[in-house]
Amino acid sequence: MTHPSDPQAPLTAASSAIPGTAAGSETAKKGKGLSAGSVGLIGAIVIGISCIAPAYTLTAALGPTVSEVGVQVPAIILVGFIPMLLVAFGYRELNRRMPDSGTSFTWATRAFGPWVGWMAGWGLIAATILVLSNLAGIAVDFLFLLISQIVGNPDIAEIAMNPFVNVVTCLLFMLGATWISYRDMQTTQKLQYWLVGFQVLVLVLFSVAALVEVANGNAFDATAIEWSWFNPFAIDSFSAFAAGLSLSIFIFWGWDVTLTMNEETKGSSKTPGQAATITVVTIVILYLLIAVSLIAFAGVGDGEYGLGNPDIQDNVFFHLAGPILGPLAVLVSLAVLTSSASSLQSTFVSPARTLLAMGHYGALPEKFAKVSPRFFTPGYATIVSAIVASVFYTVMRFLSENVLWDTITALGMMICFYYGITAFACVWYFRAQWFRSVRNVFFTLLFPLIGGVILGVLFFTTLIDSMDPDYGSGSSVGGLGLVFVLGMVVLLGGVVVMLWQWHKRPAFFRGETLTAAETESPE
Repeated sequence: MTHPSDPQAPLTAASSAIPGTAAGSETAKKGKGLSAGSVGLIGAIVIGISCIAPAYTLTAALGPTVSEVGVQVPAIILVGFIPMLLVAFGYRELNRRMPDSGTSFTWATRAFGPWVGWMAGWGLIAATILVLSNLAGIAVDFLFLLISQIVGNPDIAEIAMNPFVNVVTCLLFMLGATWISYRDMQTTQKLQYWLVGFQVLVLVLFSVAALVEVANGNAFDATAIEWSWFNPFAIDSFSAFAAGLSLSIFIFWGWDVTLTMNEETKGSSKTPGQAATITVVTIVILYLLIAVSLIAFAGVGDGEYGLGNPDIQDNVFFHLAGPILGPLAVLVSLAVLTSSASSLQSTFVSPARTLLAMGHYGALPEKFAKVSPRFFTPGYATIVSAIVASVFYTVMRFLSENVLWDTITALGMMICFYYGITAFACVWYFRAQWFRSVRNVFFTLLFPLIGGVILGVLFFTTLIDSMDPDYGSGSSVGGLGLVFVLGMVVLLGGVVVMLWQWHKRPAFFRGETLTAAETESPE
């Protein structure tokens, strides 16, 4: 018989809590209370794609990327894809040994101890909760934009600029997403099948239609497709490479939601890792199709519909939908609205389950470990996530839009922070087994190490660059860029909360509820 602290013992929901701690003996016997086996491989992939929100993400990212690297966008997408895939391999290995909804929090604690683990959990929670507010805000913008297109009145789109209307509508979106997330995972899956299916269908239709227009000679600025577009070495500056890596953080982020559902997934030790890998690969293929087709149709110049035109770069899909799809252009706006709304709902999965795990192991108040007795979801954690995100958006929307958007920009640092820690956790956790097989050399050492180093470099590069007052919106505090200040406030705020929890709940920080240990590699 093995004990949870035994290096040879795999960590499971049922075995990792210590009776008599904040998790409680009853919880330890029954795990966290989530609905096991309620998510299949396809469902996990769909939710992963939903969380990434390809339609919403790429319509905002494509234009600015073109302005940096021109036709080399496909190469940049591939460059950005590499660290995400390498880190995904590390996540997969950790999940095979420790399928736990706490993911980064639990794994980093097992590898490096409670202090590093707690901050990894904080990075994930902060990033996802704050991004919830951004997604809700984007959904509001596209709702009024869609209505204005349908009725043919551009003035309706301006209603979203009214802060009172904007905030009320945003809170309604948040309420709906919270209600669905509070319910069982089957409800989430059924909704996401429709929303993600429609979104992907429209994006593929949009891309194919653009290529057809090119073939028929109706393109705005027809640009011959060349293999050099896919060659990262054709990019002539390091700054362009840095832009590509930064882009990857935003356009690929969200795939790790498939891992936070691991305790609710069929085949919890293997399926979530497979879902993460398939999700990332699917997204990169979709991104490449869209990028190639739109560059071929519109070119990279600064003409009316050129992707280099700064006037259309904040919403490329909306401006090109008419020339490409004609009367069906409204489908593109509906797809972006669907993308942001579906991502808003699916993004709730990660912070709620991480908070649940932190409550379960005594790193946060016991209330966070509560599971809805009817739906078997982390009800309390879901509601808290929604309230925090709603309050944040409301305050920032009335205070300053610059502060709101700079905070979203600062999230890139936190994403690098917790992804990087998790990658290094994989390397360190399996350190005794690196050279026991060729597979271990690649999947427990080289791949996660390289991915973690890339993200670590990007974290510190962004940290240094964001000190410049011109970074982001151009706002500054005390001579330092607002993005840097906000990023530090969030990270140091985590340190303060962690120290308070250490004072209130020392058992976790003494390693009594979740121990640091080394484990054997899975066969």
